[in-house]
Amino acid sequence: MRDREVRFRLLGPLTVTVGGERIPLGGTKERVLLAHLLLNANRPVSPGQLIETLWPSEPPTSATANLQTYVWRLRRRLPEAVGRHGTGYSLTVDRDDVDAHRFARLTEDAARAAKEGAPERALELLDEAEALWRGDPLEDLPAAPAWDAELGRLVENRLAAVEERLSLQVRLGRHDASIAELIGLLAEYPYRERLWQQYMLALDGAGRRADALKAYTTARDRLVTELGVEPGPELRAVQAAILSGGTVRPAPLRQLPADIPDFTGREDYVRELESALGADRGTPPVVVLTGPPGTGKTALAMRVAHRLASRFPDGQLYVDLAATGTPREPGDVLADFLHALGISGKAVPAGLAQRAALFRSRLSGRRVLLALDDAATVQQVRPLLPASPGCAVLVTIRGRLPELAGAKHVELTVFDEREAGQLLAGIAGTERVEAEPAEAAAIVRSCGYLPLAIRIAGARLAGRQAWSLRTLQDRLADESSRLSELRVGDLGVRSSFELSLRQLSEAARTAFCRSALLGAQDFPSWVMDELLDRPAAHDVLDVLVDANLLSLVGTDVAGHPRYRLHDLLRCYAAELLAAQPPQGQALERVLTGLLSLVKTAAAALPSAFGAMTGPALGKRLDSALVGDPLSWFTAERQLLAAAVQLAADAGLAELAWQLTAAAVPFYDLRGAYDDWARSHQIALEAVVAAGNRVGEAVLARGLGQVRLYHDEYPEAERAMTRAAELFAELGDVRGEALAVAGLGTVARVRERPSEALACYRRALGGLDEPGEVAQMLNAIGSTHMLLGEFAEAEDWLGRARELAAEIGDAHREAKVLTELGTLHRETGRFPESLACLRLALSILDEIGDERCSAYALLGIGQALLATGEPVQARGVCDRALRVFRETGNRQGERTGLALLEQAQRRRSPSAART
Repeated sequence: MRDREVRFRLLGPLTVTVGGERIPLGGTKERVLLAHLLLNANRPVSPGQLIETLWPSEPPTSATANLQTYVWRLRRRLPEAVGRHGTGYSLTVDRDDVDAHRFARLTEDAARAAKEGAPERALELLDEAEALWRGDPLEDLPAAPAWDAELGRLVENRLAAVEERLSLQVRLGRHDASIAELIGLLAEYPYRERLWQQYMLALDGAGRRADALKAYTTARDRLVTELGVEPGPELRAVQAAILSGGTVRPAPLRQLPADIPDFTGREDYVRELESALGADRGTPPVVVLTGPPGTGKTALAMRVAHRLASRFPDGQLYVDLAATGTPREPGDVLADFLHALGISGKAVPAGLAQRAALFRSRLSGRRVLLALDDAATVQQVRPLLPASPGCAVLVTIRGRLPELAGAKHVELTVFDEREAGQLLAGIAGTERVEAEPAEAAAIVRSCGYLPLAIRIAGARLAGRQAWSLRTLQDRLADESSRLSELRVGDLGVRSSFELSLRQLSEAARTAFCRSALLGAQDFPSWVMDELLDRPAAHDVLDVLVDANLLSLVGTDVAGHPRYRLHDLLRCYAAELLAAQPPQGQALERVLTGLLSLVKTAAAALPSAFGAMTGPALGKRLDSALVGDPLSWFTAERQLLAAAVQLAADAGLAELAWQLTAAAVPFYDLRGAYDDWARSHQIALEAVVAAGNRVGEAVLARGLGQVRLYHDEYPEAERAMTRAAELFAELGDVRGEALAVAGLGTVARVRERPSEALACYRRALGGLDEPGEVAQMLNAIGSTHMLLGEFAEAEDWLGRARELAAEIGDAHREAKVLTELGTLHRETGRFPESLACLRLALSILDEIGDERCSAYALLGIGQALLATGEPVQARGVCDRALRVFRETGNRQGERTGLALLEQAQRRRSPSAART
């Protein structure tokens, strides 16, 4: 049969053509059988699954025999496609022979064309893709519950393709045609916010600004009045842009550090790098910039990257791979890159290979420049390389990477005399250098034309206006002392650091050395107070910054200035520190101060059930340092992770476990599961080695929770069991109850509700903190609902809500309201269901908990569908699906897709285009 093309069409009535001729498919049961095999093409399907699909209510006693007959008839029509696979059956097809797969490929090609700057080609591909649709998927067949999620996905993808086409049309200025089509689509999908966005942009582009703003008002009124929800941030952004007379475009990624204002010379290198990175070939160009420390590799790389920004309109990604400190793991770097690309929570895969594959996929079709600074090994770099030919990679490294196949290697040497003089003049002052040209030439010669050494020399002159250049020249003239002043060897600039240190006070030298205790991390100014054990150490920070021994790297998202030791300076500081008495107390003060701030910030976030922080340690720092808790946690995320490792390495096991445990509310709210798991594991190893049973118990319980979030149920159960045993041995009733509650959740998600109920009841007896009691009441009520015991469920959930309201825990009350909304829907009380869910949504939106808001939206959609409002159900479900996909919630996504399909079947939209 392969001599004749076989085509399967399911985007509309089910049809099969062989050699262009349509073939008969038999009766309804045979066509349902083919449809199910087609939806599961190229994978085995068990007879039991097929019987359930063919007879969803109650199969006849002859179901197995009838199934065999239908399969036999189907094999006669498609002998090479339908076959046995073990005990089941399978349909073997080429993906391009199925219209649904061709549709997916065409939309992917269109997305790639659009990102490569070919919108006209993208439109052609989308038109071809849409032409494959002849109606609703499998519209001539009876509904099958097993198809709901897949058919919902197809319908959703069709509408997304229509939205993308309209977006391209609007961008290309085809406003009038787009407006006419959008009016029709909005009649069918009045709650689809992206359609409203395109409608507003089309009206604005057509010169109808007032109509565009009126459209926003109409959209908001419908969403608020009919769904009880406010417009999402994207729709609000379109309105704001139109009001301000601007345009709305996706923001490209801009992660590059600032270019150096006094960058000097290197013209030939700049041209060579720009040419290599801009090369148009079938694979992304990779350039490795090598050279000794101090030659200015990072400065040159940043200059070139900024100059090439226009060639990479989708943005630039940057990472410091920290070769001279603790080299960053490629898996961690990929997680950061994926976060920047909009992927978070469980959507970030666990394995390195899976993360690399997803990263390459997300960059497919994009034009992005990757700057990988200070690499350590080829193993660190390889997983970070994209596959899209529109991308490029610039790597800086102190050594070489000969194993990196296909890469262009550029070796950076020291300055020539002209460049060296220009840099010195740019820093020390042109007039001073022109007044003493011979002395300036002698200085740069003494510096060996090494850029970092010249920069240090120039900074010293700039900070000492009373000095003549002759003064510095004389200090460098004697070769025997020059190695101590500006030693060029080994790392190249060690003696320059030594020369600068001589100009510092004792306090500044101590501060410089102790800064090495922090590792390769940015840090805020309060850290220096703790390192020196004195208040307001800003003066010392200023001295170090002026001496170019400490970099002021700007302010973080919380508005605090941040500082960093250059890697080579940190290595030098560590060398000096090793010759001094142990500095354990200084590090302990910093970590204790950080712990107090973590606890302060976490206390202002929604509580995370089961979080245990441990007893207070040391003094508490000023809570004003925290400011906005979420912004503070975001700013200190890497410092916090490094602090756990520093505490573990220093044998401070108590601090290690308390630091990571106290941060759980942040990890939980923001879905930072990798940070949660990694820091808990590091601290766990430390407390086990120290025999710290309390820390081990707390961390085991926390690891169990994050394993639950990762759907790693056996591991979660083992961790929770271990925690319960340890807490019991310690006589910690609350801790044991929290661990048992975790076991209850494991049992519930593994569909063992009776076991879960027993665990929850047992846990309730060991808790007395009102918020935790409310959580248990909620869990017990929800589990009774799973068992179909609705009266008991309502009683427990009512008690949970009353207690949450009594203690003013709005977040917990919202979660209870979500469960009550589900209960009311299950018992047919739809107005009460919608009221509970909308109230929950308003609370969760105000808190900023998108993950829980998605469940409330999904509940609203289910209630609306049950009351005969399928169009409104689609409207709220659309926003919930976006959150489920962003956070990797596969179960929530499947439920949402099934709801979309059910809504589609209840109200089949008319064709939006003729």
